[in-house]
Amino acid sequence: MNPLDTIILDDVQARTDHRDVEIEAVGIADLRYPVGISGRDGATQRTVATVAMDVDLPSHVRGTHMSRFVELLHEQAADIAPSQLGEAADELRRRLDSDRARIVLDFPYFIERSAPVSGMSSLIDLEGHLAVASGQVGTSLEIAARVPVTSLCPCSKEISDYGAHNQRGYVELYVRCLASDPVWLEDLVEVAESSASAPIYPLLKRVDERHVTMQAYDNPVFVEDIVREAAIALRADERVLGFTASASNQESIHNHSAVARVRWERDA
Repeated sequence: MNPLDTIILDDVQARTDHRDVEIEAVGIADLRYPVGISGRDGATQRTVATVAMDVDLPSHVRGTHMSRFVELLHEQAADIAPSQLGEAADELRRRLDSDRARIVLDFPYFIERSAPVSGMSSLIDLEGHLAVASGQVGTSLEIAARVPVTSLCPCSKEISDYGAHNQRGYVELYVRCLASDPVWLEDLVEVAESSASAPIYPLLKRVDERHVTMQAYDNPVFVEDIVREAAIALRADERVLGFTASASNQESIHNHSAVARVRWERDA
């Protein structure tokens, strides 16, 4: 017999608290953990996520059981799909006897990209985000992506005898949807890139560079244009319950960035 089996350890966290203060969120944050993220095509991509998990705590309970957060994450980490994340949040509520539970993952995500002319393949990285909240009224899912793009200034093109200034920009899309009918990261990448002047490519040969340069020149956009085009696409997607679309251009002829943002909620 293991001597530790005979030791009775007091559960201090479960003691009654008499200060009559409910806690909105208590849990863990900034935990780096290897996970598998399911993509739109059903394949699972291995990555490393920064994880936050929390629950609410009644006024009469002194503390939550922190070990159960990591325990649940480890059980789920191998294959995380949006629907499974909702189920994990429901299970977290059950294990910690809470009314509300939240799980948030931020992670690098890679998508294979073929150059537009040569067809050579490479991987483009973006910043992915999954957040799920489970409560007594249901489960909500937020999925987000920060996508690098190229933008070319319409004003610069209009007033210049030749050429136009362009820059790398970022489109950030935060979308609320149902875990049972999710929007995928790949969907958000397509919206972001179609709203900009041209996509970003890790690998370009000369024929590809020529193509992308002219593509951007033929499709000049302000940051205002980018967020409006993204908003139109997201509003047309019936899975989307609400969103925030942001664009930021790292200006090539200024020492500041140009930014724009649109928020929208679908009417009930």
